[in-house]
Amino acid sequence: MDSTEVSQISALTSILNFERIVAVLLAFTAVIFVARSIQRLSQNLQKRYPSRRIFYLQVATIVNFGLYIGGGTLIVYSILQPPREVLLAVAGSAAVAIGISLKDLVASIVAGVILLFDRPFQVGDRVSFAGVYGEIVGIGLRAVKLNTLDDNLITIPNARFLTDVVSSGNSGALDMMVVFDFHVAIDADLSLAKRLIHEVVATSRFAFRKKTINVDLSEVVIAERIAVRLRAKAYVLDCRFEKAFETDVVERVLVLLNKHKIKRPVRDSTLAAAT
Repeated sequence: MDSTEVSQISALTSILNFERIVAVLLAFTAVIFVARSIQRLSQNLQKRYPSRRIFYLQVATIVNFGLYIGGGTLIVYSILQPPREVLLAVAGSAAVAIGISLKDLVASIVAGVILLFDRPFQVGDRVSFAGVYGEIVGIGLRAVKLNTLDDNLITIPNARFLTDVVSSGNSGALDMMVVFDFHVAIDADLSLAKRLIHEVVATSRFAFRKKTINVDLSEVVIAERIAVRLRAKAYVLDCRFEKAFETDVVERVLVLLNKHKIKRPVRDSTLAAAT
């Protein structure tokens, strides 16, 4: 072992003494405490100002991301104060180890930074990814957390979002389009059915009336016969009310279709008996 290696080991030993290690642990604990306090503050603001919910989610995510990276760097330099020689030695040795054993983690961290700036989606968005649908509740250093409509928390590594297709329903906005499909017989009163569906959607307490409501008609095959699909497209006030909006509209439309005796597509009994 030459004198250079001995001096590097000696410098490293002087840096990693008991007092400095304790100080680093306390500093990181403080960073975590501040990050969680910011998260709690964000949650309280979301409850108090629901119309700004997406904004507070995004701000908390960006601040926490910067806090972990910036705070960690500041702690190392201000408390440990490593000399240049030690930094070069540690960086050279760690680069190989990190590159081999933690390549997936490093890739996810880099991907997390890219996601914050490229922004294919944001915290609070409703997204579909790899067959999973739900709300983005967090973008961390390593992974994105997605809460499904069944209240399951899904963790997806950041790196996957750089190579796979992801679909965002609201792209940072509070409102979001919701699509409703209803089917009637081809000889039903289509004008009445269309008007009833439009009225129900427009009068729903969850509808965002500043955006247009459309009801489109098309022929489809259902129950082994030609039918007409009436597809309503409308925006919900807040993407959190997506399912409540859907339930309200479907329930009221079905009641009106039955009340006005609008024919629905059913399978012919003779055809069913033959098969």
